Amino acid sequence: MRIATYNIEWFTELFDDDGTLLADGEWSARYNVTRAAQAEAIAIVMTALDADAIMIIEAPDAHRKRSGRVALETFAEAFDLRTRTALLGFENHTQQEIALLYDPDVLEARHDPIGPPEGGHDAVAAPRFDGAFDIDLDIDAEPERVTWSKPPLELACRSASGEAFRMIGVHAKSKAPHGATGRKEILRASIQNRRKQLAQCIWLRRRIEEHLAAEEPLIVLGDFNDGPGLDEYEKLFGRSGLEIVLGENDGMKLVEPHAAMGLQRRLGAAPTTARFWISSQKRWLEVLLDYIMVSPDLAARRPQWRIWHPFDDPGCYNAPELREALLAASDHFPVTLDIDL
Repeated sequence: MRIATYNIEWFTELFDDDGTLLADGEWSARYNVTRAAQAEAIAIVMTALDADAIMIIEAPDAHRKRSGRVALETFAEAFDLRTRTALLGFENHTQQEIALLYDPDVLEARHDPIGPPEGGHDAVAAPRFDGAFDIDLDIDAEPERVTWSKPPLELACRSASGEAFRMIGVHAKSKAPHGATGRKEILRASIQNRRKQLAQCIWLRRRIEEHLAAEEPLIVLGDFNDGPGLDEYEKLFGRSGLEIVLGENDGMKLVEPHAAMGLQRRLGAAPTTARFWISSQKRWLEVLLDYIMVSPDLAARRPQWRIWHPFDDPGCYNAPELREALLAASDHFPVTLDIDL
């Protein structure tokens, strides 16, 4: 089975409120890319991936008057994709949903959130991801109430061969100080965002540990907006959110080879999954943000990971249509996991 995670920038802007695909000559929300060109590029990438399931980060918006599921299934039908069934969890208010687009012939999946509605750091069980988590991350001894702007998508899955496993799709808090101006305001927003991102990762790790203790095969995947050494505030807190999610000290750890490479080579080259234009410096910034982590029992099956990077992956670079599609479709590149399920 091939499972992918793919953050598709402003996917929602390719659809109207009825879920109709807007594949025309108007500009998309991506710079200098038309809606038709972005839609076709996404379809080319998804076809090349040939995945059985794609965890889409920044999936089309869903609310009372708009269906992200309809939009995704319309897209799949328009481009005759094998992954033609869409599943969303808790709706959010950011226009960036988390959704699974999958092939129903090879996979069964259902939204299966667990946990109480709220809880604290010492609670018996981690709260449900649409609830609240109270945790003290500073030195005032007063817990702060943390919520997810994009609640993780918890799925109970079963493969065509009958193997049951869990998946959690994640889009963790961005650490960038969006909207802040002035040095002090940027500093304050950056630290606040880092604290919330770490709190979300601690919350997620609590849920992971529950699944590991129950010996449930687990895949955690998505955009964590984090990695080793990405900002100077990591030193202030002593660790990255990624390290928390993977597991620390003597606890049972999740396995992700790209994350391991990044953590081991803080000063050297590391894999990257996203590419952003830094206008003030007139250059591209490449970072590792997207991961597929697996429980030790699944890692023992010797799965294969791949980042579909248009310049770093020879198969992508040597296929001009795919290479250009990866650049046009999004500022992130897909990550896939091939595993015997």
